[in-house]
Amino acid sequence: MTQFPLRAGTLLTSLVLAAAAMPVHAAPAKAAPAKAPATPVQIELSHGLGADKGAQLLKLVERFNAANPGSTVMLSERHWSEGAQPVLSIVAEADEENFLSGPSRFKPLWQVMKDAREPLNTLRPGDVKVMVPSSLDSAGRLQALPVALSTPVMFYNVKALEAVGINGSNLPKNWNDWQAVLGKLVAAGQACPMTVSQPVSTLLENASAWNNQAFVTGGKNEQIAVNGLIQVKHLAKMSTWYKARYLHYFGRGNEGEARFARGDCAVLAAPSGAYPTLVREAGFEVGVGGYPYHDDAYGAPQNTWADGPALWVASGKSAAEYKLAARFIRFWLSAQSQVEWQLNSGYLPLSEAGLLATQASKLLRDELVAQRVAISQLTYKPVTSFSYATAFAHRRGVRRVLAEEMEAVFADQKPPKQGLDDAVQRIKAGEQGCCRPLATMPAGQLN
Repeated sequence: MTQFPLRAGTLLTSLVLAAAAMPVHAAPAKAAPAKAPATPVQIELSHGLGADKGAQLLKLVERFNAANPGSTVMLSERHWSEGAQPVLSIVAEADEENFLSGPSRFKPLWQVMKDAREPLNTLRPGDVKVMVPSSLDSAGRLQALPVALSTPVMFYNVKALEAVGINGSNLPKNWNDWQAVLGKLVAAGQACPMTVSQPVSTLLENASAWNNQAFVTGGKNEQIAVNGLIQVKHLAKMSTWYKARYLHYFGRGNEGEARFARGDCAVLAAPSGAYPTLVREAGFEVGVGGYPYHDDAYGAPQNTWADGPALWVASGKSAAEYKLAARFIRFWLSAQSQVEWQLNSGYLPLSEAGLLATQASKLLRDELVAQRVAISQLTYKPVTSFSYATAFAHRRGVRRVLAEEMEAVFADQKPPKQGLDDAVQRIKAGEQGCCRPLATMPAGQLN
């Protein structure tokens, strides 16, 4: 599949006009500049999205500030707990439990918008069971805005794969076929055929849902269940790839994305939101393919999950600050902002107009390719009792334990079944101790 550089000028204007003409309930694409308040209001928005995503967020903030004289949103890249808590904070999944523990630090988003008499026009996330529900309350109302949703896809160096006879028309769909492609890359002299970003979410959580295997069981009293037959088989395959140097593992976060963008690796399994950053940073053409499945898993492929950082509104702020926060959030959910945010950040749409742009627009077919693939996976089949999204992995220590056991398997310290069995037992026992050292990995794969 051929990709082109991101462009947002004429295409963005045309698409916004088309989206605004549809019978959806999004804010107008263009609004008259707001009247300056008698007393200037200023709020801070903190994030930890990194330099590139932060630069894209800054574009949104600057456009809002220009249209709202006397009202200023200040963007900062810092942790929400460093100094006074900002009015608005984008909190990563891994830090969510810390944010929510102790005294209440947030005011529910739905309440903020209601009090400010601003509409909250989203995709009704309470009805979207593929979205990890950590930002929802028990009534399905938004406590926070999930501004950075992604789901795993496969990125690839177009030229590297074409050199071994693979292109968008014959891209593998299952893990066995990908193994054959990685073998060809090795034979062609590729030092790092494949790597991974966010390996626990990518290789364990979503591999469970996509193959219709339970990640947790027990309904309201959820218990980890990541040691089923298909999950053991999957980890065994990944371990075999690792030992054969098909799969290279560089860390528990986004380290693999940087290695892929540098050209070190030919294939990257990573969240879909990485796409525009990879396009901007890579010196080669980046292709996008679907997340693989196991063709012998009953019901596979099923559906993947949407997860990512969310925007939280702090408690204890003034009415004027909440009013400004609500106006900014409404602005973010407008048709123009949703299209711009998808193009620049790569994250999934949050409003009907944004979803329309992704699904229906031929103008932005190439720029929104990662979102199209992501949405097709999220909606591939109706959610089952095994494949529904859960925030269980956001609990303290869960992803850490899973990462430790996966690394132990990769390092040949445990067989795959024992590693997953041990992970289940440790998590069920409520292990909170932090932390085991990284497993001893072969040189060059965890550095």
